[in-house]
Amino acid sequence: MRFAFWKKKKENPNKKKKPVWREWLDAGLFAIVAATIIRTFFIEAYTIPTPSMEGSMLVNDFLFVSKLAYGPRIPNTPLAIPLVHNTFMGGKSYSEAVHWKYHRLPGFGNVERNDVVVFNFPNGDTVVAEKAEFDYYDICRQEGGREVVNTKYTIITRPVDKKENYIKRCIGISGDKIQVIDGIVYVNDKPGQVFPHSKMHYIVETNAGLTSDFLEDNGIQILDASGNKYRLSIPNDKLDMVKKMPGIVSFRLEELPRNSTADMAFPQDPANFQWNRDNYGPLVVPKKGVTVTLTPQNIAMYRRIIAIYEANTFEEKGGKFIINGKETASYTFKMDYYWMMGDNRHDSADSRFWGFVPEDHVVGKASFVWLSYEASLIHLRWSRLFRSVSSLSK
Repeated sequence: MRFAFWKKKKENPNKKKKPVWREWLDAGLFAIVAATIIRTFFIEAYTIPTPSMEGSMLVNDFLFVSKLAYGPRIPNTPLAIPLVHNTFMGGKSYSEAVHWKYHRLPGFGNVERNDVVVFNFPNGDTVVAEKAEFDYYDICRQEGGREVVNTKYTIITRPVDKKENYIKRCIGISGDKIQVIDGIVYVNDKPGQVFPHSKMHYIVETNAGLTSDFLEDNGIQILDASGNKYRLSIPNDKLDMVKKMPGIVSFRLEELPRNSTADMAFPQDPANFQWNRDNYGPLVVPKKGVTVTLTPQNIAMYRRIIAIYEANTFEEKGGKFIINGKETASYTFKMDYYWMMGDNRHDSADSRFWGFVPEDHVVGKASFVWLSYEASLIHLRWSRLFRSVSSLSK
């Protein structure tokens, strides 16, 4: 290190000048190392791929995710090709020759209720489907502790940090009681916060019809129509306006009846949990250090936590449970968990279908949108550019 930096450095006449290719190589390596450090420990780019968070987050929103908000994770798989997630040229972008246990560096805070969070998809692993869009419950279900998969799909096992990234809203933190009654979410026995841009499906009948301009201007989507009877996806802040429109004959929420198990909601055990997307729970989100009693009636709720997320050996014999070789009737959680749901409540594969999100799957907090467009870059959503996610999702 030169301490006398104000003095002109004498050039060594015998020192060879680096060739141009070497200078470019050095600059490229530095850029890759710097970008990898920033992406791993500070901030990472993310794109909204599906409509599950509409209308808070829209398809083709490009945003940055803060790793510092909850503390950056040390990578489970440090041997990986830089700047790519889990695939490269048709193969894996990482090696599992070295695998580190979960560890998170200190951050600015913890996951809070109603945060918009990016996390690694927890239930199952990476699902590769024949079609581009799918819901998890169309693909997999739980039977006797194992996943039964539709033969049209392939399951690829990946380490936690290489599973696909998802984005949802954290409805419940560890220790919270969650329940959905007639489509309304309750947290700790109180109605959860209602977000104006959140959407649900409604059945609307009118004697005047609905114009496409009216629907488009108000972010309302026609899902199905038969004459003057419509199945619509409507944002919360447009409900009163639609109800008061001239010619409305009837207006009701499209919901599954209580005790229906038609959509195979988590924990996919209809004999003991007759739940669905619109009438769900109650359940308590697992919290680190809390002990629960295990029974044949509730084991479906905790089986994956014990055996997969917290890496215990687990057996069931004659209605009894053997964890790490010892018979037990209780279990103490090793991690905190979260309950995630999409704002587009009827078009979201979320915790209602695949359960809890462990703390080691949390990637970071959605920070701000830096680019957003509709069909192409020539159709920019100017009002969303460089807006914080918190301001767009409220």
